[in-house]
Amino acid sequence: MKKLMVTVLLAAGALAVNAQKVKLKEGSLDALKGTTSLKVQYDYSDFKVIKKTEAEYIAEKKAKYNQDEPGRGDKWEVAWVHDREARYEVQFKEEFEHESKMTIDKASSDKYTLIFKTVFLEPGFNVHVMRKNAELDGEAWIVETANPTNVLAKISVENCKGYTFGGFDYDSGTRIQESYAVAGKGLGKFLRKATK
Repeated sequence: MKKLMVTVLLAAGALAVNAQKVKLKEGSLDALKGTTSLKVQYDYSDFKVIKKTEAEYIAEKKAKYNQDEPGRGDKWEVAWVHDREARYEVQFKEEFEHESKMTIDKASSDKYTLIFKTVFLEPGFNVHVMRKNAELDGEAWIVETANPTNVLAKISVENCKGYTFGGFDYDSGTRIQESYAVAGKGLGKFLRKATK
């Protein structure tokens, strides 16, 4: 019975990873052939959380948490923003570099920059008896570092479902960081194949 459960969980995890879609929407990746490093930027400026703008989502969630427990919503809002650099970008970078065999760095002065734009985010939930994976859709833009208006390529990275083995992801940040890991992994694989 234990072996069967482990097999089912592993299969579910594999399906979640393989369900993502990475596709070149426009432009060309020819300029990246032979490239081993890129500058990286993350853009959270205009994305939807479920069916709301991020600002609407934060205001609603913060008010609810503060009503339940004064100060909880304020702490949650700080963590919501802090987790980007502390967790999401770390996971994205780790998986991207492993799969693409390229390095990415915010402080780099490489000729080309990878801008990863968050487009849609579903934080998911875990309330012990029921759970829903986090999900992320994004776009990766490859631009010339010296002239960012020169966009070489736009790549869609969709249906990146975040899950943790065993389901102990009660914190939304844990679920979301796994979505960024899946996005980094998928995009890394895609670029490695496309720039051989």
